[in-house]
Amino acid sequence: MTDVTDELVIQTILPTTHDLGGFKVHRTLPSRPRTMVGPFIFFDQMGPAHLEVGTGIDVRPHPHINLATVTYLFAGAIDHRDSIGTFATIEPGAVNLMTAGNGIVHSERSPAGERARGPELSGIQTWIALPERNEEMDPAFEHVGAQDLPVVEASGVRARVIMGSLWGATAPTTTYAGTIYADIELGAGGKVPIESDADERAVYLAYGDATLDGMPMAPQTLYILRPGIATQVTSAGGGRVMLCGGEAFLTPRFVWWNFVSSDRERINQAKADWTAGNFPKVPGDDKEFIPIPEVPRTVSYP
Repeated sequence: MTDVTDELVIQTILPTTHDLGGFKVHRTLPSRPRTMVGPFIFFDQMGPAHLEVGTGIDVRPHPHINLATVTYLFAGAIDHRDSIGTFATIEPGAVNLMTAGNGIVHSERSPAGERARGPELSGIQTWIALPERNEEMDPAFEHVGAQDLPVVEASGVRARVIMGSLWGATAPTTTYAGTIYADIELGAGGKVPIESDADERAVYLAYGDATLDGMPMAPQTLYILRPGIATQVTSAGGGRVMLCGGEAFLTPRFVWWNFVSSDRERINQAKADWTAGNFPKVPGDDKEFIPIPEVPRTVSYP
């Protein structure tokens, strides 16, 4: 056990759990031990939860800069609206990629049909830092349906490639830096190889059971793998594992609330702009907003 950890896992990131009333969010990035894995700078697991009939999630309009959000669901549905006029409903197996660039505002709410039957909520939301050349690009939105993301099946495993290239398959999802991201469903006795190509890699057990080269994985925990070493994830009874990582960034990124940037002053400008009402509105959802917090829950740890 210790030898496997020393040789294969260079860091283990435990979650910070927030109870948001009706469901929990488990956050492993950013953390004090580590801010990024490849371009991934934020990693949240939402739920699983089954909310009461007539209720739902209501994430009011809020801003982002210099990052891309990646939303991926295991269960439930979310209506996305943003300030460039997008309206899209995400369902399990699809991916929403929202590129903030020089600034975007969006909201996330349970659809009316979900509220009527009591919404389910289960999934992963990540943020990807943009390379400096892309930080101030125009904002953009991309929805890739479940039918358009490649699925690799073998040895009791069904793996969906969400971003990048893995196991000989490539997702059509836009990437700005080298990125790998996959949803791995393991049946009882299932096993999957974890390739060594990416600069930085991490695996995360969302639920069920899994082992990493025989080492039991704890749920809601991010295991940072040593570069250059291939490994294997197996499951005795079935489980769901996320693989993420990619190109290592050579310059640091700073995080404050919903803002990410290579420049601290750019974050200060975004804070001032949101406070002054200078960000664009979200068509169809412009009556509410999330005020800037005095003490944010998401920060970098210099």
